[in-house]
Amino acid sequence: MNTRAVIAASWELVPRRYPELSGFGLFREIIKGALRDWRLSPKELDGLLCTPAGGASGETDAYVHDKLLSELGIHPTFCETLSLGGASHTVMVNRAATAIREGRASAVLCISAGKFLKPSAGGAEIQARMISDNSLEMPYGTFIPALYALIASGFIAERGLKPEHLARVGVSSRKWALLNPRAMMHSKGPITVEDVLNSQWIAEPFHFLDCSIPTDGGGAFLVTREDLAKKYTSQPAYILGYGEYHARGTLSDPGDPAVDGPSNAGAQAFRQAGLTPADIDVVQLYDAFAATPLILLETLGFCAPGTSGAFVMSGATEPGGKLPMNTGGGLMSFGHTGDSSGMSPLIEGMRQVMGAAGPNQVTKANRVLVHCYGGMMFDHATLILGRQP
Repeated sequence: MNTRAVIAASWELVPRRYPELSGFGLFREIIKGALRDWRLSPKELDGLLCTPAGGASGETDAYVHDKLLSELGIHPTFCETLSLGGASHTVMVNRAATAIREGRASAVLCISAGKFLKPSAGGAEIQARMISDNSLEMPYGTFIPALYALIASGFIAERGLKPEHLARVGVSSRKWALLNPRAMMHSKGPITVEDVLNSQWIAEPFHFLDCSIPTDGGGAFLVTREDLAKKYTSQPAYILGYGEYHARGTLSDPGDPAVDGPSNAGAQAFRQAGLTPADIDVVQLYDAFAATPLILLETLGFCAPGTSGAFVMSGATEPGGKLPMNTGGGLMSFGHTGDSSGMSPLIEGMRQVMGAAGPNQVTKANRVLVHCYGGMMFDHATLILGRQP
């Protein structure tokens, strides 16, 4: 029960369209790349966590773990397919670490892959049905940008935010993507606040450049006992704090999805880590749309209520700023990889702590906070990683 669990390695597909690969085909590619680069034999694994395949196409496969067991030829003592949307991957870290601390596993492979079905192929309706109430929301033609717009509009009105504040979030993400060769928008050049505000409307208050970039992708990471991690890295990512909170089941349920989930999950993580927001060097905040990082900056305690707009306008979240945010480009400029969308901010957080981020490495990244959520801000998970235990 005293065994410490750490993150020992990560691997990620370059985000792009993979028309030649099925949802499960992406899983195969990730496994092949991860095992090769980590120089890991499947026989070393006694734990496996994964997400479903095919969710974006409406044909969800909830038995991916069984298929992966066959592919790998292993018989783990700890294994499941876990489905919490964008929060799944951050939750995986805690599930794997708990299993290791309890002696039920020593090396757990966590893996996810996703494809983003195009709206013209029915993707918009499939995605809306996955997270909408059938009686109170679907009959009115709901779709994901519109649901996010409802959350954002309430928060913007309450906190006094402006369109320029949302736009600056996209500008910040693009600046980080220009430093990251793996990002979808790496070669697209910088954008300005004016570019964002002049792009087409999607669902008010969101312009086109306030939205994340749909793509395919995925990745994997390895959680092991601390003594085993040295085989894979000289600098593991230590798990300092974790919090989880499930705020609601649909957007029509009572409560405030913008506040309840992140404030509760964040408080748990800070309490477990014995830290405060002032102790964090870098943040990775799930950014399906430009409003959500502003919401999370305030509800996690990095900004006082109503001040997140001025905070991002100051350049604080950009390269060289006092709180680097979404340093790989975020979902808005790295790419929103369908069912595996929460994997990229998590892997970027790991890389920053492990000093393995490459050209977009932050000089001081001793403690990194990752916050991801699933559904319409339904399921929340906050993880704090560090270079030292």
